Amino acid sequence: MKEQTLAVQRMQDYIAEHLEEEITLAQLAEQSLFSPWHSYRLFRAYTGLSPAAYIRRLRLTCSARRLKNGSCRVTDAAYACGFGSVDGYQRAFLREFGCNPGDYVRTKAPIALFIPYGVKFRELRKEISDMENLQSVFVQVIRKPARRVILKRGVKADNYFPYCEEVGCDVWGLLTSMDSLCGEPVCLWLPAKYKKPNTSTYVQGVEVPAGQDGPVPEGFDVIDLPAAEYLMFQSEPFREEDYAQTILGVERAMDRYSPALIGYAWDDENPRIQLEPRGERGYIELRAVKPLSGR
Repeated sequence: MKEQTLAVQRMQDYIAEHLEEEITLAQLAEQSLFSPWHSYRLFRAYTGLSPAAYIRRLRLTCSARRLKNGSCRVTDAAYACGFGSVDGYQRAFLREFGCNPGDYVRTKAPIALFIPYGVKFRELRKEISDMENLQSVFVQVIRKPARRVILKRGVKADNYFPYCEEVGCDVWGLLTSMDSLCGEPVCLWLPAKYKKPNTSTYVQGVEVPAGQDGPVPEGFDVIDLPAAEYLMFQSEPFREEDYAQTILGVERAMDRYSPALIGYAWDDENPRIQLEPRGERGYIELRAVKPLSGR
């Protein structure tokens, strides 16, 4: 991995760990091991934002999460974000999310949270290789209820990276701000009957109760899914730098697994589901199944 990529990643990691403290360019330069001037140029080139803009957006997103969870007041959020006044915080919140924090507290309307993707993952994407030390993959049957999915369609994407290129990575931030049945957004591979002409197989969305008529963000769509049983495939916890190999290992395990061993067959009438890869819990995919005839 290029040293410049690692330098920017170290700055991103430092910001995440010290978000509620004062962060200076000199401190970031110490992490990057380059001069402050070169650190600034690298950070902007790799993230598309200046360090100050990146920190401000991340702090505003953290404050929005706290407001949504009811864990702080608008005044507390303003000073936690480093703003010298509530008015300044409200103006910044409005510019970032299109509504003021007071309205957001009352309505909990979906907003596009800032998701700070680590730059090292762009490099790791290119380094997928066979796993030499295959980890265990755990399999269990779960049942999902009938539900509605609010989703954003792409154009022709069939996996995560082309989808982000088509619709932008900011979709995940918007979905993260929405309440979900499973507590987080989901990624889906849609069967043909849930697709629209000239739209992608791979989509991202949130699962909400069946029949819910809450707000749907502009440009999003809604589908209704029936109750179904799934096999959940989950890896062991993994290091962030091993995420690509971990995903590959789970997908290979799924391809090789025969659900007939436990009395099921694959049910390709329901979407395959992917959850966000998180090292502390492992990588998770779910594929629908149905009982074998006569079971």
